[in-house]
Amino acid sequence: MDHQPKFFENLSGTGKAIGVLTSGGDAQGMNAAVRAVVRMGIYVKAKVYFVYEGYQGMVDGGDNIVEVSWESVSSILQVGGTVIGSARCKSFRTREGRLQAAYNLVQRGITNLCVIGGDGSLTGANLFREEWSGLLEELAQKGKIDEEAVKKYAYLNIVGMVGSIDNDFCGTDMTIGTDSALHRIIEVVDAIMTTAQSHQRTFVLEVMGRHCGYLALVSALACGADWVFIPEYPPEEGWEDSMCVKLSENRARKKRLNIIIVAEGAIDCHNKPITSEKVKDLVVQRLGFDTRVTILGHVQRGGTPSAFDRILASRMGVEAVLALLEATPATPACVVSLSGNQAVRLPLMECVQMTQEVQKAMDEGRFLEAVRLRGRSFENNLNTYKLLSHKKPDAELPKTNFNVAVLNVGAPAAGMNAAVRAAVRVGITEGHKMFAVIDGFEGFARGKIKEISWGDVGGWTGQGGSILGTKRTLPAKYLEKIADQMRTNNINALMVIGGFEAYLGLLELSAAREKYDEFCVPMVMVPATVSNNVPGSDFSIGADTALNTITDTCDRIKQSASGTKRRVFIIETMGGYCGYLANMGALAAGADAAYIFEEQFDIRELQANVEHLTEKMKTSIQRGLVLRNENCNENYTTDFIYQLYSEEGKGVFDCRKNVLGHMQQGGAPSPFDRNFGTKISAKAMQWISKKLKETYRKVGPSCASCCKKISSQVRSILDSSFLKERSEMLV
Repeated sequence: MDHQPKFFENLSGTGKAIGVLTSGGDAQGMNAAVRAVVRMGIYVKAKVYFVYEGYQGMVDGGDNIVEVSWESVSSILQVGGTVIGSARCKSFRTREGRLQAAYNLVQRGITNLCVIGGDGSLTGANLFREEWSGLLEELAQKGKIDEEAVKKYAYLNIVGMVGSIDNDFCGTDMTIGTDSALHRIIEVVDAIMTTAQSHQRTFVLEVMGRHCGYLALVSALACGADWVFIPEYPPEEGWEDSMCVKLSENRARKKRLNIIIVAEGAIDCHNKPITSEKVKDLVVQRLGFDTRVTILGHVQRGGTPSAFDRILASRMGVEAVLALLEATPATPACVVSLSGNQAVRLPLMECVQMTQEVQKAMDEGRFLEAVRLRGRSFENNLNTYKLLSHKKPDAELPKTNFNVAVLNVGAPAAGMNAAVRAAVRVGITEGHKMFAVIDGFEGFARGKIKEISWGDVGGWTGQGGSILGTKRTLPAKYLEKIADQMRTNNINALMVIGGFEAYLGLLELSAAREKYDEFCVPMVMVPATVSNNVPGSDFSIGADTALNTITDTCDRIKQSASGTKRRVFIIETMGGYCGYLANMGALAAGADAAYIFEEQFDIRELQANVEHLTEKMKTSIQRGLVLRNENCNENYTTDFIYQLYSEEGKGVFDCRKNVLGHMQQGGAPSPFDRNFGTKISAKAMQWISKKLKETYRKVGPSCASCCKKISSQVRSILDSSFLKERSEMLV
């Protein structure tokens, strides 16, 4: 890897030893975290040790604590569970056990520990750190180590990463394994929906979450479940009647499928358990519906980690090593967490105490407090679910007399339908009349617009593609016709769900405001594109699904090479002029190189990569994987790179190429895209409502001049070289 640029040059791990262990329940993505710690540790020239079987291996010592190499963590990225094992350890809870563990670490010079586990595992690590100097002194008194060792290894640094499918740790938006568990749940729900619709059945699904309802809540949001039971937010008194009325109404509306999701730790407002069997018996006895119970159990822990979990764990692993290198004796033990889209370090025990506060609040019946303590993400999910799952009677809905149109623009992206569903239902809840535009701006110009109701979007969350239909056509040549349609249908606001074409389209409509009054209305764009190339947004709807498709394909391609030694695969991904899919796909799949538009490369780098792969073939890892963003370079095409590698690798390795193409746009949306599309679209519709209320009947000369000012600003943006280039590429 010498040919690559050196990062983190100011940090050196020379002379340091890092131990990595996994403890408590296993979670998909733990291996990605272990791999990242090992490789980052070696990268900064530290020694890295596996501690097998968690704290038990640390206490037992011997072959359970082993120094590892770069190759030791090859091919573990896609493996579920943890390859270094995890075990409950009673002896580590005793001082005698911790004394033995300290001795085993000192023997190998390990004074930096990276612990991947739940809050119990991390609390144990913090206690070990606090006792460390006392343990060393006791070992010296017993003659097991000398005074020099006590001075040399005087301090123990601890960094934690949370591996838990329940997402039950406060301080982080997501824990390692949660997204993969959601994948397992949604796969089952999607499969059940087909059989349930055939037979007009009601399904009660029990998912994991003894103390935390995150999995139940998000899976309910992602599949549009009719009812969900979680420990943090028990149903009100009389929930039995309310639920049965809801299910009866569904059946009356000819809805063939009812899904109820129950967290295993669900309780009522008196802290009494609500079990899946109890819910089933209630539905059968009250309504006589054909009802089945499915308990997912440990299926949720199994399988390969999702792309999100691999990337999350890899980023956290790198951050954990940096935290260990920067730690001082005065630095408190920290946990690496996810905040928004950033890996951050938080004080370990503060997060543990907050997590324990949640349970205390639930035990004492302070359920609103428990929801608040779970964090902003949990609270938003709950509020969005409540908003979308139950339609109020028409008499209770406000009437605003506003008409809002929703359309899809650009290429299809998985999750678009979830976004449309959320927009329609939130709009109706806000009192607006909702209109669906078929086939984007082109359909808009042709008058393909119709009113859409609450029931029309039922079951849309899990469907891929675009049910409304979508086209890449920009509105510039249809401005007059679109303005006519907006006037004819009295459209007061516009929501456009799409990618870069949607972005350009709204800019064109904004620029036309001084000519057409019809465009002087609130307009909002919801980013939805597999390319993830919309300015101003970290994520676009559809990118996560495409990333999972790329990752799954790369896993299979790597597996195909296991029986064929010395083979290199060149994979071309989508993304236009944005390297997001190639870059993140390479990280999630463990690729050797990624060529992207944003990072220019030349023939010397290509040559260096070929030499790296040639050297790699002399090790036990006799396969290579290279990803290329489709438009990364007009001359260094996929064919060129394939032929170059084939020629230069003659006699050492052979080469294969694979263009993934439109399979990246297809398939059912991932849980992330369903959830993200739902929440971001709901927020966009609430913004529209706010703007409509603020500006209604307030149009005057100042508004007209403001529109003209905005139009001129937008025109200057459209005239910029960057957008001109992109517009020409689209045409």
